[in-house]
Amino acid sequence: MPAPRKFTEEQLRNAALSLVDEQGLAALTMRNLAAALGTGAMTIYNYVDGREGLEALLVDAVMAEGRKPPGIPSDDWRADVRALAEAHWRAVRAHPDVIPLILTRRTVDLPTLATAEDLLEALSRSGRAGADLLAAFRMLTGFIMGFAQAELAGPLSIAPDEDVDTLTQRVRALPPERFPHLVEIAEAASTSTPEAEFRAGLDLVIAGLDGQTGARVSPAP
Repeated sequence: MPAPRKFTEEQLRNAALSLVDEQGLAALTMRNLAAALGTGAMTIYNYVDGREGLEALLVDAVMAEGRKPPGIPSDDWRADVRALAEAHWRAVRAHPDVIPLILTRRTVDLPTLATAEDLLEALSRSGRAGADLLAAFRMLTGFIMGFAQAELAGPLSIAPDEDVDTLTQRVRALPPERFPHLVEIAEAASTSTPEAEFRAGLDLVIAGLDGQTGARVSPAP
């Protein structure tokens, strides 16, 4: 009779995600995960297959937070796309150090494939198929991941040692004749929230998809 398993998969995922959230992706090792769980590194090998398994744990943990909201599919593909996109964005935004793994492992791990299939199913109800569905999917997922990354690396990203007011003052100090529009959006950002900005941007994406339902991707020459 095999010995009972000491840890559940959920415990392993949560411990790995907490470790990376606190110390960064480089801290994810068998030894560090074992220490976080109060056990020896060899014990972790009973659950995880090396570095590949550790990375899969992380992606699984993030995707679990962005799982499909209840009520999908509905009779409104726009509402479903909006709900799925926001759930995915909230999950990846909460764990920015895992974004590179999600981007590189999106065709490897079942949870990322399931998220992609949910988005594709909703988009397909806009009347798209084949290359048109592919283009819509790339645009939507690019917006989600790009928006999350822009908070970290864009011109209005907040450094670890500053807040929104400090950022606004820094951008306000730019020469207004050279950077008038950056100063303008910095002012707007001081009274906005990432959630409001994401929803406004997503509305633009969905409006574009809705308005171009009859469009078709030209075949490659």
